[in-house]
Amino acid sequence: MRIRIPRVSGRAVDKMAKTDEDGDRRGRFFSSHDAEDGESVMDGARSALASDAADESGSLEGHFLIAMPGMADERFARSVVYLCAHSANGAMGFIVNKAQPISFANLLAQLDIVKEEDAIRLPRNARDVSVCMGGPVERGRGFVLHSGDYISESTVAIAGGVSLTPTLDILKAISQGAGPDSALMALGYAGWSAGQLEQEIAANGWLTCKAPNWLLFDRNLDEKYTRALGLLGIDPAFLTSEAGHA
Repeated sequence: MRIRIPRVSGRAVDKMAKTDEDGDRRGRFFSSHDAEDGESVMDGARSALASDAADESGSLEGHFLIAMPGMADERFARSVVYLCAHSANGAMGFIVNKAQPISFANLLAQLDIVKEEDAIRLPRNARDVSVCMGGPVERGRGFVLHSGDYISESTVAIAGGVSLTPTLDILKAISQGAGPDSALMALGYAGWSAGQLEQEIAANGWLTCKAPNWLLFDRNLDEKYTRALGLLGIDPAFLTSEAGHA
């Protein structure tokens, strides 16, 4: 799989680079790309259609990509990817079933959002946040996928009540018990250039299906691949490299 980095527009850059006054070190988790002309992948997410009309247009925003056994890129083997943007300009998503070797509490402490001694006393919604290996692109950048009950200036609505916030305000809110009811954090992301994802699906690289929120935010990451296949009625023991869609 050839990964291309999607660029973002100036408006998105300003929001994704947002930090506190003392946020130099912390800001590295939410740094920005250089802007380039034209509609970007993140702009596509900002104007995403989360309705039946979006499905009719062929958009896979709010869908899972489920890696087929023949996936050539080992980084995506047995991966479940949540697509947050998909348009004629390309696609962007996050691997949501592979854990990072750091807990959310420890990450908050590293970012100086909470003190180390307070990390074990976080509210329930903070203790329930998984930290996922979101993808091979910009693995030091953080994004939070979450339920739609939290909105900030930088929040982007995706589909089906799922939103994306790429700024530090949501980490602070979660640490204080004021964040969304459901959330997961991704470090890094996966990006596809125009037409690339469609080619990979046609080449039997991925299965696709709508992503239910209960599975997207399921903390049992080890079982998420099998359970995602179950949405399609597939037993992984009998899965072949033939493509299929839902």
